[in-house]
Amino acid sequence: MTDLVPTTCMRCAVGCGHVQRAVEQGYGLDVVRGDAAHPVNNGLACQRGIKESVDPGGEWLTRPLVRRDGELVPTTWETALERAAEGLDAALESGSGGEGVAVLGSGQQTNEAAYALGKLARGGFGTPYYDANTTLCMASAVTAYYDAFGSDAPPPTYDDIPEAETHLVWGANPAAAHPVLLRWINHSAQQDDSELIVVDPIESETSEVADHHVPVAPGGDVDLARAVLARVVETDRVDEAFVAEATEGFDDLRERLPDAGEAAEAAGVSLADVDRIAEALEDPTLLYWGMGINQSVNGTAASGALIDCCLATGNLRPGSGPFSLTGQANSMGTRVCSSKGSWPGQRPFADPNHRREVAETWDVPASRLPDDPGPGPVGIVDEIGGDVEAVYAVATNPVAGMPDANRVREQLEDAFLVVQDAFRSETVEFADVVLPAATWGESEGTTTNMERTVSRVRAATETPSGVKTDLELIGDLAGRLVPDLFDGELEPAAVFDELAALTAGTPADLSGISYDRLEREVAVRWPAPEPDVSAGYRYYEGPAADDRRADGADDDSAGADSTGTAEREESWSFPTPSGRAQFSTSETQPLPESTDEEYPFTLTTARRPDAYNSGVRARDDEPVARVSPATAAALADELESRPAGEFESIDDDGDSGEYARVVSRRGAITVRVERDESIPDGVVWLPIHQPAVNELTLSDVDPRSKEPNFKQCAVRLEAPRERDVRAVAEVSA
Repeated sequence: MTDLVPTTCMRCAVGCGHVQRAVEQGYGLDVVRGDAAHPVNNGLACQRGIKESVDPGGEWLTRPLVRRDGELVPTTWETALERAAEGLDAALESGSGGEGVAVLGSGQQTNEAAYALGKLARGGFGTPYYDANTTLCMASAVTAYYDAFGSDAPPPTYDDIPEAETHLVWGANPAAAHPVLLRWINHSAQQDDSELIVVDPIESETSEVADHHVPVAPGGDVDLARAVLARVVETDRVDEAFVAEATEGFDDLRERLPDAGEAAEAAGVSLADVDRIAEALEDPTLLYWGMGINQSVNGTAASGALIDCCLATGNLRPGSGPFSLTGQANSMGTRVCSSKGSWPGQRPFADPNHRREVAETWDVPASRLPDDPGPGPVGIVDEIGGDVEAVYAVATNPVAGMPDANRVREQLEDAFLVVQDAFRSETVEFADVVLPAATWGESEGTTTNMERTVSRVRAATETPSGVKTDLELIGDLAGRLVPDLFDGELEPAAVFDELAALTAGTPADLSGISYDRLEREVAVRWPAPEPDVSAGYRYYEGPAADDRRADGADDDSAGADSTGTAEREESWSFPTPSGRAQFSTSETQPLPESTDEEYPFTLTTARRPDAYNSGVRARDDEPVARVSPATAAALADELESRPAGEFESIDDDGDSGEYARVVSRRGAITVRVERDESIPDGVVWLPIHQPAVNELTLSDVDPRSKEPNFKQCAVRLEAPRERDVRAVAEVSA
């Protein structure tokens, strides 16, 4: 019997510790369960994370592939790597300053692989066209954090969840995306003095367990947040002492606030709902948000408006604060490590001193490093056929995961494409070279969860001879293209040591973390500038909330306010030019696509509990559109007008189904229709996990974060063609 090997789950960004055991013979995992010794989850685990680790769906890649005569055929590692290197080198030679090659990374990589890929892209190729699919889900929150605090990542940690009295979940559905996290939230919210409020256009699985649901209109988040802040001001709920002590810009923002009633109407909610939120913010509040906020042309403005609500009410102490919920397992690590939007450790991209220090560490000319992080994934796709001639895609599936997917396919057809992945994704089908990579349970390294905690990822099983790790493959290509970039074979521990040293003295300091320390302590939260430091709540330097309550209760001389809180000095420190937190100044813009007579419905997309990301590991059914009974009735009226027998399902069991075509200005897909009272009238809900869904979505992006407007576009419903119904029904047969 093989031993249980501790690791970290790579399904989502909660960062649960797992233990795993390899099969007795061959390759793969036999047992996966929660690790009781891991301080993040103490043994808790969701079944989806376990299933996708031990028994993932999808077609595994087990041999390198190259395209010959239009077909992908198996080949040797030497042939595949040489062909990949030739194609990338030809694009580099034809480009200017590395612009001929684009690199797309992933939040599914380890910190070490993300760092090495960024070093190859920026320091080896010198390309400005490098990004990761984390920009598609978290970039707006990241931009808002920088605006407000001068640094990325939420101030609170999981330790603050039990201390909060209000849990305000806005544009997120942790019941589907982060089940273990929801368990902690729900346990805290069930206490006598606590509550859970959910803001979401949909009555989601999370809203089903909430004390109150606020059904904001799709795209109405900024209006609602500004209405809440206006009511906070009007009802004298501003924490004036905190605002004066620790922030700047509030007076200007106060003058620009809208009329609360008008803003509430624009957001599609009642003023009573606005007041419910404003009143709840008086108590220690954790305000969580996710892709429902971020994935918008106003994503940065909306994220900033939520942070403003926290700042104005003094919710920037332990047990409170803005807490964006990261989706992908290592999105946080990718942001800190990969040289995607900042140099490692959140070093500013354009700062010549930081660029010089990075160049010296990598032993490359500083002139090779771009001084701009690039145009984002959508902008990179736009450059294919222009500056970009070749694309190296690692652990990402842009054909399914990016908006306006038909155009993405068309662009990739014009590029030399190298795909490095564990599964045969939609993007693989467009590749010229396919490099099979190791996945969860087969890789060594570290990952960083959404609360900044670094822990180990360990391999429990060998891999077939036709599979290599991401680090091996990045090193192999670098050895052929930029032979002096890496010093010998890439080993995870050595790569982490180089990364950690490069972050020393930065806001995201990992220099006090090592593999030896992680072996002893299991998990360490950054910033960790010393071997005995693991950070907690960020920016707050006053006494902890529980200390203040204890002191106020036990020491009459300490003095207490009307709540019994001791009057001890509080202070905050932010890495902003003034040292104060900043209220937001972002301007909103009109939504890019409104409904009209031709496209009368609003499409929104979200996660399902049983799938993740583009669904390669767990996609086994047909696409399902959820609509309200009234919307379904309107569709049924049209279907009844069709000739008898022209519209029926082709299910094996003979049951009739109800199908429709969802049509946008960019594409059309056939779906099964499901009546669902949790969906508002006029809204069509589709899961992000089906590859066809993004044929419908918009490629418009937030002008600052470059994150696409996935959550809102105009569509119509129409009767499908019979051949399309047959094809869709066969998917689930």
